[in-house]
Formats: sequence, C-alpha cells, structure tokens
Amino acid sequence: MSGGAATDELPYPFRQFIIKMHGRCNLACTYCYLYQGPDNTWRDRPPAASAEVLDAVATRIAEHAVAHCLPAISLVLHGGEPLLAGAGTLTRFTALVRDRVPAGSSVHAVVQTNATLLTPEILTALAGAGIRVGVSLDGGLAGHNARRVDHAGRPSWPAAARGVRLLAERYPQSYAGVLTVVDPTLDPVETYESLLDLRPPALDLLLPHGNWSAPPPHLDGARHGEWLCAVFDRWWTAGRRETGVRLFEECLALLLGFPAATESLGLSPFDAVVIETDGSVEQVDSLKSAYHGAARTGLDVFRHGFDDALRHPAVAGRQAGAAALAEQCASCPLLTVCGGGHYAHRYRAGHGFRNPSVYCSDLQLFIHHVAGRLHDDATRAVPAPREGGARDPS
Repeated sequence: MSGGAATDELPYPFRQFIIKMHGRCNLACTYCYLYQGPDNTWRDRPPAASAEVLDAVATRIAEHAVAHCLPAISLVLHGGEPLLAGAGTLTRFTALVRDRVPAGSSVHAVVQTNATLLTPEILTALAGAGIRVGVSLDGGLAGHNARRVDHAGRPSWPAAARGVRLLAERYPQSYAGVLTVVDPTLDPVETYESLLDLRPPALDLLLPHGNWSAPPPHLDGARHGEWLCAVFDRWWTAGRRETGVRLFEECLALLLGFPAATESLGLSPFDAVVIETDGSVEQVDSLKSAYHGAARTGLDVFRHGFDDALRHPAVAGRQAGAAALAEQCASCPLLTVCGGGHYAHRYRAGHGFRNPSVYCSDLQLFIHHVAGRLHDDATRAVPAPREGGARDPS
C-alpha cells in the first residue's frame, strides 16, 4: 500500500522523519545503547544510505505531506554519525525533499552530530542549505565526556569542543542546540553551567535508556529526579532565560494545561518515524535499548508508504494515549503531565511495554517539584487582598 488520503483511522500523521544518513559512528562511546546494546541489526545494513534509498525516501515524505496536508515537517539527518555521509549528500537530500513536498509544506532540517567532524567548510555548506546543527554532548567539560572516545580509545572532547565552539561563534544562526544524557554521578549545576558556556539556544536533557529488565545505572533513590530538580532550580531562578530547556518548558506547559509535544512527557500522539540506511521503516531507535528487533516494522520505502507504518500495531499502540498505559498510570493523578514516561523505559521482558516507566519515582519527584515551584512563585506574585475586601471603585 502506498500513501493515500487521510482517514479517520489515521488521525496523527508523521511529522518528524529521522533519516539514517550513515549507519556507523566515528566514536565508540562506552554506554551507547545503539552499538553496545541488545539490538545489533545495524551490522546487517549498509554503512550509508544510497542515492536510490534517499530518492525513495524523498518521494514517500512528499506523498505523506500531500496526503495529510502537512504545513511543516521536521527532517532529522541522523546516524551513527551523519557527517560521515558527507556534507554534499546531506545538502542534496534536503534539497530533494524540499523540491518534492507540496508548496504549502515547509521543511525544517537539522543534522544531529557529535561535532567532532565540524569544519568551517562543512558548516558553510550546511548553513547555505538551511540545515541547522544539533550537537550531542555529555557536558561542557572534558571530564564530562570521558566515556565518549573514538575506536582507538582516544578522547573525543578536543575535537568536539572545537566543533561546537566554531558553530556557536561563527554560525550561531545554524546552532539548533545541545542534547545531553543525564548522568547523576556528575554535579548537576556544574554540568548545566558548563553547557551554558557553549551558548546553546536550547538544551535537551534525556534520561539514560533503560527498562525494568535492564535497569539503567544509579537508579536507586530517585537520583535522576534529584539531578533534574537541581538543574531546574538553577534554570528557574536565573532571572533571565539563559537557554531553553525542552523538558522543563514542556513540563511547565503541561502543568498549566497547554499541549506539549515530547517523547518523555504528556499524552500527545507520537509522530516520528525512522528510515534506516537500507530503506527500512522503523520505530525510533530508543526501542533498540529494550531487545533485538524491537524497532522493526517489516516495512520499507520501496514497497510501502508511511500510512502503512501508521497502521502498524506497534505504532498505533504508541498513538493510543492513555488507553495504552498500565493500570497504575491510568489512575495516577500525574497522568496528563507524565504520560507514562518514555515508551522505551516501560519495557519488561515477558510483559511488553504496558508498565510504568522504570523512572516512575524520578518523574514523580521532578513533576511535583516543578509544580511546587510554579505554585509558590505564582502565589508570591499575586498580592493578598486587603482586609475588608475590595472596594467598589464607583
């Protein structure tokens, strides 16, 4: 089946297309769930997406945009390390997608990189093609990134630091932000402030991938939640907006009753899909932290449109909102804010994903903390009524 007209059965089309431009990485981070985790499907795929695959992907994205009248799509050029594919491949593919989508659809393109390969020439090419650059780092100091090494065991920080500073200083208009995985063994405020020194326009703070059958390290005592609370307080009390922190801003929005689109919080339908280097259509990579083949759909861009992926039972389940959650989650007062947490963090062998997040205690601590700060500051901002009540101004 190919992409067709939108129907009631397909209410939430994909809006984020994650393209594996290169399936290998020039780093060998010791904790990487993709290359060090239980799923090794990457070994059977070509290192890079071919021109034939990229042509088919562009066509399928355009079909989906037409079928669902999408005003905007997000194009994430991913890996591995996507810059291994070459800046020319990234810019040509982005131009191809923009050329094929309907006139009413805008394409917001970003490449997610470890920054070690960034050069003035590459950044000039990406900026000229309207491709923004997101950087993955564990912090803004060498010690924070000690586990991010190359295949010879050499530290990646010197090259990464040069790349991200070049991006921040000479190409700020192309700087999309920094993605950091929470490490509760690092000082939270020091980590946050070290990242601020890199002048990111936005920060994404992610909890390490793990689940009930393969728990993440340092899970005891809600240490990840405490870490997030400490960074939130530093961010909240700064007196000015030093940078956006997606997790914090979306938690606040959800507490105030506004919709928010995030994989970690809330009940908004999930709208991202992955295309691998061989053209396979998959669910997001984070599922690969659960078990081998967890992200597979059996679909590919040569034989299937993205509406076929929307009909896949696993994808439909992720778009079912509260109906797909564990009983404990459905009855939780934090349901609309927490949303059950990240889908991959709910997995338990033999029981699937219909469980609370392995970070349930951390999320409860964090959400209650943010709600408390919001309530206290709002209370202080509203003056108490005068004794005797308000007077009639007339």
